Amino acid sequence: MIASWSDSYIEETIALWNGEATKDGYKEMTAESFRRVILDNPYFDPEAAFVLLADGRVKGFACGCSGDDLPLGDVAGYITCVVASEDVRGEETYGPLLDALERRFKELGKRQADVLFFNPMQLAWYIPNTPGHEHNNAPGVPVDGPLYPFLLGRGYVERARENAMYLPLAEFSLPAETAAKEAKAAAGGYEVGLYDPAKHSGIEEMLDGLNNPLWRREIAACAREGKPVVVASKGGRAVGFAGPVIRQENGRGYFSGIGVHPDHEGHGLGTILFYRLCEAFKDIGTTYMSLYTGSSNPALRIYEKAGFAAVKQFAVLRKELLG
Repeated sequence: MIASWSDSYIEETIALWNGEATKDGYKEMTAESFRRVILDNPYFDPEAAFVLLADGRVKGFACGCSGDDLPLGDVAGYITCVVASEDVRGEETYGPLLDALERRFKELGKRQADVLFFNPMQLAWYIPNTPGHEHNNAPGVPVDGPLYPFLLGRGYVERARENAMYLPLAEFSLPAETAAKEAKAAAGGYEVGLYDPAKHSGIEEMLDGLNNPLWRREIAACAREGKPVVVASKGGRAVGFAGPVIRQENGRGYFSGIGVHPDHEGHGLGTILFYRLCEAFKDIGTTYMSLYTGSSNPALRIYEKAGFAAVKQFAVLRKELLG
């Protein structure tokens, strides 16, 4: 039986998560983290969260979210997770949970269901073969997990394959070509360094040009609050960013992304920003960095030159919701 969400299911849902989702590498949940990641998330919709009950016990859990202010939010509902007990896993469990999510998205007027990195409900996962190092967000469905083939069989189309990349920062040093790239950029009037409000201007206009509302909010707030951000500038005006440069309690270097305004592409600024970002993290004692990038993204070579290695793959999926 599928039941809509009630907080009375919290304890059993957490037990299910810790018994099943962790097999796919996801970080275990506590009552505090489950509430923080799911229930207290501003995009949580109790009508887009469901449990599957068998003999009165929680055997499956699915959660989705939506918001018109999210990327693609006017047309898409986001699937956060679908997890089920291994002894009942399959069409009888995944199917009804997925159907319930898709019905809710249709009720909200959404035309597609997406599994992708814009989901604001961020599920942490452990980086394989590390001493408990973790990444803060899953950019899709793990391709080595049971949900991936099920979604493909249910009409979901793989739109991209994301490589999760990892680097212990003790192994990082600026690549040899960095100085030459910076000299070439400088000849064009560009500089890269930490954001300084006394020296730099135009950061919000630069962010507007990148057309990413999540970056617009977070990076602008960091600049206002004095949190370090690496910026590329020309004549003192920001034209690109990397960051923020924040060392998390677990030792990971947290950053939101890297972007260069379209009017200033083609000068190698993205590469320089990334290398200087790695250096800034190392300078503040960060233990490791992790990120994800598309398998066909040319930036993959930049990451590999910095010493990053691919450690896990995720699929970005979409299904058109008809009727």
